[in-house]
Amino acid sequence: MRAVVQRVSRARVEVEGEIVGRIGRGLVVFLGVGKEDAPADSDYMAGKISGLRIFEDKEGLMNLSVQDIGAEILSISQFTLYGDCRKGRRPGFSDAAPPGLAEELYERFNENLCREGITVAKGRFQAEMRIVADNDGPVTMLLDSKKLF
Repeated sequence: MRAVVQRVSRARVEVEGEIVGRIGRGLVVFLGVGKEDAPADSDYMAGKISGLRIFEDKEGLMNLSVQDIGAEILSISQFTLYGDCRKGRRPGFSDAAPPGLAEELYERFNENLCREGITVAKGRFQAEMRIVADNDGPVTMLLDSKKLF
């Protein structure tokens, strides 16, 4: 499972001109599910992201998590994180999970965040979305559940 995590002052997601999710201060998480991913990857990513200390404390150090400051998460499913651009000019997506598995693990990820007490807004699975985010910092992190084992 892969994630791009961006610290934001606010963000929203639109589908066909309708706002389907919005947050204030918090994180935008673009989450990609790979064909080899399992529930353990989803659980790991939710735990990692909920505790990721990328918000500044009073001394200006990154010591606080989204949980510590009561911030929100905008969660966006993004299979293109598994795009392989090594050959040719068009990405291949053979490492991305099929839609059924991807949706199951994406929803599990979001449910885990909610169980941690985090407010989660979501995009619409498999929809064409427009994301508008005011990056804060900017602070952007890349996470991959497979690179940790």
